[in-house]
Amino acid sequence: MQSVLEKLGIADENPGAFCGEWRGGGAKIDKISPIDGRRLASVRTASDEDYKKTISRAQEAFLKWRVTPGPVRGETVRRLGNALRDAKHELGQLVTLESGKIVAEGEGEVQEMIDICDLAVGQSRMLYGLTIQSERKNHRLMEQWHPLGIVAVITAFNFPVAVWSWNAALAAVCGDSTVWKPSEKTPLAAIAVTKIAERVCRETGADPAIFSLLIGDRKTVGQKLSADKRIPLISATNGT
Repeated sequence: MQSVLEKLGIADENPGAFCGEWRGGGAKIDKISPIDGRRLASVRTASDEDYKKTISRAQEAFLKWRVTPGPVRGETVRRLGNALRDAKHELGQLVTLESGKIVAEGEGEVQEMIDICDLAVGQSRMLYGLTIQSERKNHRLMEQWHPLGIVAVITAFNFPVAVWSWNAALAAVCGDSTVWKPSEKTPLAAIAVTKIAERVCRETGADPAIFSLLIGDRKTVGQKLSADKRIPLISATNGT
């Protein structure tokens, strides 16, 4: 267990907010494995100040990322997929330790992240727009798609990482930034994935804040995301 955490950069206590820098001024969560009741690590959740900083930085990153050529954005996502391949075993083990899934399902979640990155890379060169005949003489119409902005991604404990990637990989190639609010029951997998995304962004020269993270409860993070006018789209996965 300890070797898996160390390989993924999970410390005994971890900051739970990321916006190009790691922050965490909120309450502490002790993550206990549902498998055997052992403590895995702890996380400092996002404070109000962390929330403000993270959304501000995600917006700044979006404004730069949106004018980056689509194929260049796709290269960052391609490298993200490769980095996830390299860490597939360890990430799968962490998903198992944290959520209680069997190992095959833990690694299967990571494979879903890899697969969606592969799909998104192709989409980065297929952001087409139509050209259309006009009824006006000597005129043609052009259709052009514009990036939307910050996409908030709220994920549930039973799919700790895969659902984030479905949103984040496609949002990234389209020129959007994402702010991820994972379940407080599975914060370590989210931190590990965000660390990988951060490293890839630094290697490619992308602003790491395009893959931002806010770990916290409904009041400190969830309700704020829902009411924030700077966030035009929220993707929420939940259950009853």
